[in-house]
Amino acid sequence: MYLFIEQSLNGLAVGSIYALITLGLALVYGILGVLHVAHAGIYTVGAYIGYGVYACTGSLVMAILVGMVACSCLGVLIERFIYFPLLKFPPYVPLISSIALFMGMEEFCRLVAGPSVRTFSLELPFPELKFLDIVISPTLTGIFAISATIFLVLWFITTKTELGLAMRATSQDMDIASSVGIDGHRIIDIIFILGSAIAAVAGILVGIYYNEVYPAMGTVPAYKSLALIVVGGLGSVQGAVIAALLLGIAETLLIGYANIPLPRDALAFIAMIAVLLWRPQGLFGKGA
Repeated sequence: MYLFIEQSLNGLAVGSIYALITLGLALVYGILGVLHVAHAGIYTVGAYIGYGVYACTGSLVMAILVGMVACSCLGVLIERFIYFPLLKFPPYVPLISSIALFMGMEEFCRLVAGPSVRTFSLELPFPELKFLDIVISPTLTGIFAISATIFLVLWFITTKTELGLAMRATSQDMDIASSVGIDGHRIIDIIFILGSAIAAVAGILVGIYYNEVYPAMGTVPAYKSLALIVVGGLGSVQGAVIAALLLGIAETLLIGYANIPLPRDALAFIAMIAVLLWRPQGLFGKGA
């Protein structure tokens, strides 16, 4: 029983990281209708920046802050100079550009930092929790605390503020939102800032959790994120978060605990196929 609970907690931590990675993808699709595959490249860049800043300063807070600011700027540059000029073309055009950009960022990281795996040896500065015979490590505690804080802040912004109302209005119809005084371009910039900053945090947490940073670390998350926003419902931030948490728990329990003979990374796509057959609009998507 204790092993089951420990594996469930590990799965929840992995799912929380998946959710952080997927959030930006869901936010961008909800506003622009673009599958932002390059988001996984921003996540990789954020991990490397966090690793580099921590190696130079020894400060995790500084590493996270610098990573968030740098990735926010990168996200806005991508929106302004890549996506926005391509919105007049069919959706597959910005998608192809996004895939090419993601591959370019991977190669950039490989050229600058080298192809080898960098060890990100660090334990998050959070307390170790004990309950009966179950021990929750400081790293897991930190992942839960940071992820929960980000989810709560994002929920508050999107549901309880005028900015959130403007974001929802822009996602529904940008032209009508502009006609009532909402600056759609400013809202899009804010979406990319939020999503890219969260991606940087996710990259740093993944580097710490798995104790490694490497150029291709965004490849699997890129594909899993696409599957997760489909499962959750395209454009549904709530659906993407719930789907990510469920996937993390399912991967850990089914592969690590029950020893089901399936590749770990296949579960996201099996779930996507099953959901599409049962509910094509996704778990939280709206029907046509």
